[in-house]
Amino acid sequence: MINKKKKTAMYIAMILITVLVMFPFLWMIILSFKTNAEIMSSPLSLPETLNFDNYKNAFATLDFLQLYANTFFVCIASLAFELVITFCSSFVLSRMVFKSARLKKMIYGFLIMGLSISPFILLFPVYKISVALGLHGKVALIFPYVATSISFNTLLLVGYLKALPSEIDEAAVIDGCTIWDLMVRVILPMAKPVIATVVIFNALYIWNEFPFASVMLRDVTDYTLSMGASFFKGNYTVDYGGIVASSIMIIIPELIFYGLFQKNIVEGMTAGAVKG
Repeated sequence: MINKKKKTAMYIAMILITVLVMFPFLWMIILSFKTNAEIMSSPLSLPETLNFDNYKNAFATLDFLQLYANTFFVCIASLAFELVITFCSSFVLSRMVFKSARLKKMIYGFLIMGLSISPFILLFPVYKISVALGLHGKVALIFPYVATSISFNTLLLVGYLKALPSEIDEAAVIDGCTIWDLMVRVILPMAKPVIATVVIFNALYIWNEFPFASVMLRDVTDYTLSMGASFFKGNYTVDYGGIVASSIMIIIPELIFYGLFQKNIVEGMTAGAVKG
C-alpha cells in the first residue's frame, strides 16, 4: 500500500509534469492573440486584447481545405502501403520457421537497423532517386514515408506477433487454413491493438513531417499542412503571429486524434512487451 505522503508527492509530481508539458501549447495560444510587436517586445505577458487578426490572416493566406486534403491523401496512401508491407514481413519473421535461424536474425536486424539512421540525412539521395524515377508532387512523398516507417513498424509488430501462442497457428492449419487465411483471418484480427498503435504513430509523424515535404513539394497546390507555416516567412520579414495561428490550426486535429485513440497507443505499446 502507498502511504498518504507518497501518494500526495506523486500527485504533485504529476501536476508539475502536466504543467511543464502543457506550457508550450498554452504559450502558443497566448501568442496567437498578440500582434507581432507584442510578440517581440513581451512574449511572456498576457495579450492586451483578444486580437483575432492572426487567425483571419491565416485563413486568408492558407487554403486549409487543400492543405488538409493533400495531407490526408499522403497519410492514407502511405499507411496503406506500409501496413501491407510491414505486416506481411513481420508475420514471416515472427510466425514462420526458417531453415537458417541466422538468416532470420539477419533479416530482422537489417529491418531494425533503420532505427539507428536518421531519415533526414537521406534527403538528398531520396530526392535524386525520386527525380530519376520521375516521381513528383504528393506521390514523391509516399515512398519515403513508407521506407522510413518500416523499422519502427517491424519492431512493434514482430514483438506483438511473437507473443501470440503458437498453438493458434497449429490449430488453424489442422482446420485447413492456408498461410494466407492464417495471416488474414486469424492473426490479423488478433493484431488490431498493435496495428492501431502503428497507424496512430505513423499518422502523427506524417502530419508533422516537414523536411521531406520541403524538398519534394514544389507546386503550392501539393503542399501539406506542415508546409503551411512557411507561407508566413519571407526573405526579410517573418509574420510570427501568422506562424503561431496556423500552427495551432494544424495541432488541434492532432490533439483530438490522439485524445480519441490514446487507449490504443498504450495497449499496443505494452501488448508486445512481454515476449520479444
